[in-house]
Amino acid sequence: MSTATATAAVARSAGQAFGIERIQLDDPRPHEVLVELEAVGICHTDLSVRAGHTPFPLPGVLGHEGVGTVAAVGDAVTATTRGERVLLSFDSCGACRACRELRPVQCLHWQALNLFGGRRLDGSPVLWDDAGRSLHGKFFGQSSFATLALASDRNVVPVPKGLPAEALAPFGCGVQTGAGAVLNVLRPEPGHTLAVFGAGGVGLAAVMAARLTAATRIIAVDLHPARLELARELGATDIVDAHEQDAVAAIEDLTDGHGADRALEASGALPALRQAVTALAVGGVLGVAGAPPQGTELGLDIPQLLDRAPRIVGINQGASMPQRFLPALVELFRTGRLPVDKLVRGYPFEQIDRAAEDALSGAVVKPVLQMSG
Repeated sequence: MSTATATAAVARSAGQAFGIERIQLDDPRPHEVLVELEAVGICHTDLSVRAGHTPFPLPGVLGHEGVGTVAAVGDAVTATTRGERVLLSFDSCGACRACRELRPVQCLHWQALNLFGGRRLDGSPVLWDDAGRSLHGKFFGQSSFATLALASDRNVVPVPKGLPAEALAPFGCGVQTGAGAVLNVLRPEPGHTLAVFGAGGVGLAAVMAARLTAATRIIAVDLHPARLELARELGATDIVDAHEQDAVAAIEDLTDGHGADRALEASGALPALRQAVTALAVGGVLGVAGAPPQGTELGLDIPQLLDRAPRIVGINQGASMPQRFLPALVELFRTGRLPVDKLVRGYPFEQIDRAAEDALSGAVVKPVLQMSG
């Protein structure tokens, strides 16, 4: 066991609050990187694990939207150097067919490396509590709800210094997922209508990305009026309050009965997913990025599928190759074309439970924990 110590928010069991504890981290192996965190975003998936809806072994350390400075590197690392600022994103093995074909999000070991394993692929632990008992870590290859995170050289992406850490943190998952869903997968064509169901962090990142395309109508659908107004500010041409209107009928009215050429379901709510399918134009494409509890199923009208020929595509992490996609998104932010900072509210690390409550209530789009200062 290493003598490197950190402060972490530990999830001891499903449904419990986070506990701030001292932990110990293993030394970096040849392809691993130790990162001192500046900030980390709170994502729906973190809270879904804590609630027991998404499988990850507990007790453990969650967090997967980290940004920080490299404190140490293994002797085989070439992707970064000590002292460099990096974003942390999802992990991949680098050796399977999908990784070799530059599709790391489809890595053969994706679930083990990012969600269900809690350890290295060889089964060895990376974290221990103050009593010497092993904790599950490596959540999305990082477990960044801590002042130090042990990542791999495949899920660190160098980024410029001088940009605010609170704005950078969400790029590793939420921004990458929403923007990538639009730019990498749905790719709206000139004149298309894109409907985004869910104006949280992922959905609003999609709206911002859609503004960079030739889509002529961008429709945001949500239950929170404040989020809808923010969506309008960020590029939505139309907003639909699903409390007040039938979303499918509203989209039909806005498109003269044509429907949405492209749609993204980003809320994880089953009724919204059903509406998104129904609101598609003939031949339209729906991307599903929202994650409901494991085992959630949706019934579909099969003859309608045959008649209307939609395509429904699951989207994980925006189908991104982080080392190529994230630097481009960060540059769009730096030049003012992807104003992610409008989504963010900062919280001291010790207020993680308050930040989580604000995220669950919808009071905040993207809470970001400030690890110091």
